[in-house]
Amino acid sequence: MAEREAEQAGGVAPAVGDAMRGGAPRTLAEELRVRDDRRLAALLRARPDLLAPVPGDLTQLATRAGTRASVVRALERLDRFALQVAEALAVAPDPASYEDLSRLMAGEGGDPGVERALPAALGTLREQALVWGGDERLRLVRTARELLTPSPQHPSPTGLGPAVAEATAGMSPQRLQEILQALGLASTHDPVSAVAALAGLFADRERMGRLLDEAPAEALAVLDRLVWGPPYGEVTASPAPPVRWLRDRGLLLPTSARTVVLPREAALHLRGGRAHRVVEPLPPAVEPVREHRPQVVDSTAAGQAHTALATVEELLKEWDQGGPAVLRAGGLSVRDLRRTAASLDVPEPVGAFWLELLYGAGLIASDGEADERYAPTPACDEWRELPAARRWAELAVVWLAGTRTPGLVGSQDAKGRTLAALGPDLDRSAAPEVRRRVLELLGALPEGAAPDAGAVLARLRWERPLRGAEPRGGREGAVDLRARLAGWAMEEAELLGVTGRGALSSHGRALTGTDAGTTADARAGTGPDAAVALLAPLLPEPVDHVLLQADLTAVAPGPLRRPLADTLAVLADVESKGGATVYRFTPGSVRRALDAGRTAAELHAFLAEHARTPVPQPLAYLIDDVARKHGHVRVGAASSYVRCDDDALLGEILADRRSGPLGLRRLAPTVLASQADPAALLEGLRSMGYAPAAESAEGDVLVTRADAYRTPPRTAPAPVPEGPPLPDDTLLGAAVHAIRAGDRAATAPRKAEPAAPPVQPGGLPRTSPADTLATVQAAALTSAAVWIGYVNADGAASQRVIAPIRVEGGFVTAYDHTADEVRTYPLHRITGVAELAEDL
Repeated sequence: MAEREAEQAGGVAPAVGDAMRGGAPRTLAEELRVRDDRRLAALLRARPDLLAPVPGDLTQLATRAGTRASVVRALERLDRFALQVAEALAVAPDPASYEDLSRLMAGEGGDPGVERALPAALGTLREQALVWGGDERLRLVRTARELLTPSPQHPSPTGLGPAVAEATAGMSPQRLQEILQALGLASTHDPVSAVAALAGLFADRERMGRLLDEAPAEALAVLDRLVWGPPYGEVTASPAPPVRWLRDRGLLLPTSARTVVLPREAALHLRGGRAHRVVEPLPPAVEPVREHRPQVVDSTAAGQAHTALATVEELLKEWDQGGPAVLRAGGLSVRDLRRTAASLDVPEPVGAFWLELLYGAGLIASDGEADERYAPTPACDEWRELPAARRWAELAVVWLAGTRTPGLVGSQDAKGRTLAALGPDLDRSAAPEVRRRVLELLGALPEGAAPDAGAVLARLRWERPLRGAEPRGGREGAVDLRARLAGWAMEEAELLGVTGRGALSSHGRALTGTDAGTTADARAGTGPDAAVALLAPLLPEPVDHVLLQADLTAVAPGPLRRPLADTLAVLADVESKGGATVYRFTPGSVRRALDAGRTAAELHAFLAEHARTPVPQPLAYLIDDVARKHGHVRVGAASSYVRCDDDALLGEILADRRSGPLGLRRLAPTVLASQADPAALLEGLRSMGYAPAAESAEGDVLVTRADAYRTPPRTAPAPVPEGPPLPDDTLLGAAVHAIRAGDRAATAPRKAEPAAPPVQPGGLPRTSPADTLATVQAAALTSAAVWIGYVNADGAASQRVIAPIRVEGGFVTAYDHTADEVRTYPLHRITGVAELAEDL
């Protein structure tokens, strides 16, 4: 049964054991049997999906290798030239010789470049079990042939149409005779012979040349339009004479009442034997177009890395008290994204990139409350305590391996829904591979060299021409997606500081493990730690001072140390950013510091300690003036109330028209009641120019410290893998051993038992419990190996070759050749047993 399935899926026939007897393999399973362990491991490494789960034997492996899903995945990972070789085999006779394949690839005149590259490409197809057979009988796996053979519904990149035999399948014998007569060929009443004669004429260069010499010039022009594809054309009920001449001689064959096609054999003659118009045996070169000094690249990338860290920290600070609400469908609204991007002073796509990077690093997440919103996670505080270079490396590692694709934000999915930042459906499993490959191509260039982006995209298209050739839904075509992923990767690498001026930096090379070819990188090694070591000296050192100016501003000449930066962020507002950050002191910012529990004396002492210049008099006056007014008016909760020892001041508040919305009324000479809640009342009085302070129920001033809001502990979202993981050498060795052992059990010759029912290929032996016990006991006495069928506790059936050691208590203890270990089997789970012709 398994061999029959293997034949249908991969072109294999039920010929178990034939490979053991020598000669050319007749099936894919037979060819796999003659492979050594190294070549089997290479197949499983190239196609890891074949290991999920590990096949029981080589017949199962051949069957699985021929399934549509596995073949499509393997074809998607071929480069353009290997794919062109497979496409040529799909239009070649089955089987085809190496000479036939070489002629289809290089043409009648030959092409040295193609001929040199062809053996390696064919070897790749053989290694991945997409092609099998010797050089005289090359066979494309049946599923691959079905996928790559041209058809009206699925045109081939070769531009070829169906063969003569396929195009004439529904043609009447009388019409075939008319075509033969017009060509001057001998008449035959056998349709098969007629088709063979017509195909033979088109494949004969000499006779075909004489036929085309007789063709009208207009007819040749029609052929020129069809020869490189598409091979189909529409005709009217009364075609023009050139088309009629071609149709009468079979150079155009009807596929419907209004459509004709150029037969494959005729097209190949017109092409000079080539299956493809342009054959690409070599990948497009990625050459440098700009040269920079490596030091300039590193300093530029380090500057951008510093800017990236500053932007990220600013975003975290912006959301420190809680971020925007989470949409019902998940993600951030367009308005909130626009507002966040404006606060960071970056375009919306760049803002989406930073949000997705922090989300992927587990630094922001939703809080999970009823009114769900985004906020920093507890991991954010740990990350902020790391050195700057280490913080950058953690973000870069997340970016390199992440499948979240911020470039898709704002586009639509298959159902026409807009994809939101931080929302679902933004994972693209190909993104990590594309990012890493882009950086590898940059790393292959000399240090400081930057390539043209178009050359990088052309190289990626050559390496994976089929990856995403089918649309994945919506407006997003997968071919377009891969190119867009590469473009986004180059932009994001520049934003993050992995590259500088389009060239890969030294810390970028260390991060990705690319060969830099320099002694500096050789000393540093590769990996995140090496990237940290290379980047740290390039980042500016944090400073512990500011420069105060008379216009109520302070200039930070570099990144500030954490305590200084946190305090100054409360005391002043950021006015401008860049290499030096400018802070501005305002009454509102000073009041914010006083609300946080600071006193005027503490603020003066803080500025004097951290300022390299004397505290300007206007700034000192501002602090003292705000502090003098701060807390003179108190706000508490009744609904809310205002309390002040100065009844004249309360009268002034009541008389102010702007206090109307607050619903104030006097309860006592020093107390006003309000219909507004305390927070709204505080905000209203502050907007009127007063400096109220909130008080508790006991009458004490409430200190509103800027305590950060954090989500519960959250796990960073895991990247969505693209297919099964690549197996390591240990797993490959164990898998090959298990497949070999299972295949020995499946193909081991067994003694003929006339009374026993026949066992189908891949089936389990069936014997009575008494016969099973007797045979196993006899094998234990003679140390012989037997073949058993076994069903485990989960109901999974398997066949095994065992050498019984002892039989007692309803169990048989034996050396299992399939598992290569001693095991114990319950006798009631053994379906049957058969002796082997030769002991293993």
